[in-house]
Order: sequence, then C-alpha cells, then structure tokens
Amino acid sequence: MPHSERKLTPAEQKRKAAFEATCAEMARAGYTQKNFLINIVQANTLSVLIMLPFLALAAWLYSPFIATGGSFFREVHFLLLVAVFLVLLVVHECIHGLTWGCFAPDHFASISFGVIWKALTPYCTCNAPLKRWQYVLGAAMPTLVLGPGLTAAAAAFSQNWLFLLAEILILGGGGDALIILKMLRYRPASGEVLCLDHPYECGFVAFEKAA
Repeated sequence: MPHSERKLTPAEQKRKAAFEATCAEMARAGYTQKNFLINIVQANTLSVLIMLPFLALAAWLYSPFIATGGSFFREVHFLLLVAVFLVLLVVHECIHGLTWGCFAPDHFASISFGVIWKALTPYCTCNAPLKRWQYVLGAAMPTLVLGPGLTAAAAAFSQNWLFLLAEILILGGGGDALIILKMLRYRPASGEVLCLDHPYECGFVAFEKAA
C-alpha cells in the first residue's frame, strides 16, 4: 500500500527514517537496491490462487476425520472460531518476529509491530537486513506452524471448527507466500544478497553487492 494513501503513524515515520538511513548505508558499502513491493489488491487476489493447492491438501488430509452428525459446526464453535482467529492473527505476527529476531544482529530489538487500522491488518517488520534464507524462513514460518498444527489438532479431536480455522489461516498466509515467490523468482547477478523488510508497505528491499 503506497504510503501516500494513508497517513503514517509516528512509529512508522520513525521506521521510515531508519529504513532510509539503512538504505543509504548499504549504498555506501557498495550494494545496489531493488524494491519488491506488493499492493493490497494484488495480494488479495493472487494470494488466493497461490494458496489453493495448500487448502486442497489440508482438506484432503482432514477429510477422514470430519465429524459426522448434525451441522458442520455448532453456533458455539463459530463463536470460538472468531475469538481464536483474532488471537491467532496476533500469534501469526509474533511468529514472524520470533523467527526474524533469532537472525537479526540486534535480535528482538530489531522487530517492530503495528496495525494498519484502515485495513484492520496487524503486521510485523524486521528493521535489520537479513540473508535470503533467513528472510524466507521468517516469512513462511507462521503458515508452516499454524496451518499444519491446527489441521492436526482438528483431526485429533474431530473438531470441524478447528479445521475451518486452519484453512482460514492457511489462506491468510497468501500474502507471505506471494512475497516468498517474488524472492524465489529473484535472480541476483551477485551471490551476496541481503533483504530488508519494508517498514510500512507489503514487501521487501533486496541489496545486491555490486561487482
């Protein structure tokens, strides 16, 4: 989402200044910068297509455990689904931060959280450049943990509402998957590449060491 479409919070403005300082420092160190940003419309449409195979796989794995009798889930389960979903939105972002924080030079001091209130979207950002595999792992980890974990829990307890929650969270990882796809399709001329999370937009910046 371009920052011109919304007013940045004081925390975002502070991260923007730090981000620009890091970009300038990397340029002085001989790195070239490439931006990989995704707008919200693109993320909402393409992410669904990307995650369809994973949604289908989870449904196939869970199908033998579908609870039978009555409705797919009772009203109380729907209320639980909504409540747990809101909690797991925060957990999703915390997993991003926990993973990236393990690799950042200043660890968890480099991790920031926020909410884009206009889109009711929580987010996590890492303020330090990371290696490609570190950035990819941090981007993928929430979906890798929550999707299979909730699917397994739903199968173990035959709780359909947990399975629906797993499907929702797998779908919610589509934006992360889109970023990972951009990363994997990126073919740098140099083997030395660092990735910096954008401080307030969806995407990252790649720094490639000039020859």
